[in-house]
Amino acid sequence: MAKLTGKQRGYLRGLAHGLNPVVQIGKNGLTDQVLKQIDEALEKHELIKIKFIDFKDEKKEIASKIESELGCEMCGAIGHVFVFFRQNKDPQKRTVQI
Repeated sequence: MAKLTGKQRGYLRGLAHGLNPVVQIGKNGLTDQVLKQIDEALEKHELIKIKFIDFKDEKKEIASKIESELGCEMCGAIGHVFVFFRQNKDPQKRTVQI
């Protein structure tokens, strides 16, 4: 997937406004199980929010790791909630058009 433009990021942030976080990063941090949950959520929804309950000081580093491990892109962050996007490889299953 090509890097998102600023305009596309803004559009995706707008779409994500009404979404609730689907994954929370708590006291155990970014475990393999949490990565698997994030991967499944991206596969199903394409656009998701992740809330940091703990590890608030390392949230930017963790967000970078999520991007590199799962091939998604962070669209924005408000407080301790981050928005991630990964377009579905199958055009039939895409729910977000950018």
